[in-house]
Amino acid sequence: MTIDLDAHRRELLAHCYRMTGSVLDAEDLVQETMLRAWRARDDFDSGRASLRTWLYRIATNVCLTALERRGRRPLPSGLGAATFEPDAPLVHSPEVPWLQPVPDALITDPAAVVASRGSVRLALVAAMQHLSARQRAVLLLRDVLAWPAAEVADLLGTSVAAVNSLLQRARTQLAAVSPAEESTVEPDDATQRAVLDQFAAAFENSDPELLTRLLAEDVTLEMPPHRTWFAGRHAVGTFLGRVVRAGSWRLLPTRANGQPAFGTYVDGHEHGITVLALNGFQVSRVVAFHDPSLFRWFDFNSH
Repeated sequence: MTIDLDAHRRELLAHCYRMTGSVLDAEDLVQETMLRAWRARDDFDSGRASLRTWLYRIATNVCLTALERRGRRPLPSGLGAATFEPDAPLVHSPEVPWLQPVPDALITDPAAVVASRGSVRLALVAAMQHLSARQRAVLLLRDVLAWPAAEVADLLGTSVAAVNSLLQRARTQLAAVSPAEESTVEPDDATQRAVLDQFAAAFENSDPELLTRLLAEDVTLEMPPHRTWFAGRHAVGTFLGRVVRAGSWRLLPTRANGQPAFGTYVDGHEHGITVLALNGFQVSRVVAFHDPSLFRWFDFNSH
């Protein structure tokens, strides 16, 4: 039988990323999914399930097995309280398996990107790290993929009642740890472009005053692999004001996790990927991943 596995690769990568919080792990798990599917291709019965459903079943089981051996991938806000003091020392924690951003181009096609943005936002993926592996699977299969409870129960080898219980607990726990960002107002395209252009200009022109004006009063700043994170316009603006003066910056626009993002360069060298959340005309959250290795997944060659 001839089956087209690659046609589903992007959405399976998104699924494995939501489960693990790591684009590196997700790539490996999709590869394992494809290998298992190819080996079992003669067992696929289109009369029982679609190819897409069959592949999701395999991918979910691959992720569940992998997560038994791996800890959660947090952001700094998942490990401790914010500091409101801009002079607080940075605690460097490279030993933590930090959450990673995922480029939109890797997991979606242009026609589907708007529909998929909400399910890969950093705040949601980070909040899901507080759930057990089975809770994550149930939440994604029921709330993102809209699978019937009976189908999820069959995949997990449990009852519909158990699936409904897992889903309820997952929703409750997610609501308890989800930040206020989820209620922010998405700006229109023109407003977003204006804010992003000014944000980049503030860095590239070493303009801390402009940068501070762009920040919401309750803005937060996280910088994995630093455990320390900042909250409030004073702390974030003062800290970033020193940062913009510390080198020659270049910011190239991209998108990650369904959100505006930049590839950042300092003194001509790759520095990291910065993902923003906007609330109207202001920046409400900055997650600056200080990890040049992330550039391998982003295409900045055209800039």
